[in-house]
Amino acid sequence: MKEKKEKGSLILSVYIVPRSSKTEIVGPYGDALKIKLNAPPVDGKANEELVYFLSKKLKISKSNIKMISGFNQKRKVLSITGLQISNIQVLLK
Repeated sequence: MKEKKEKGSLILSVYIVPRSSKTEIVGPYGDALKIKLNAPPVDGKANEELVYFLSKKLKISKSNIKMISGFNQKRKVLSITGLQISNIQVLLK
């Protein structure tokens, strides 16, 4: 899983699988974190669900999660701010 800290934020690479039966973190997928999303990849719904899901999982505001690249792709790069170390460990479980 590719992650790195940059200027107070975590840069996280994710690989999403839209239209899954449920939304969940699957685990490492190459250099990314694989996440299944229930939402379809239509009109940004999968992107919205990804940000919402991660904000709830990490217990941070949605505004702390910014998509850097991959808006219309399965591979996405996110910048996440306002994290505590304990929050990051949630992603790895």
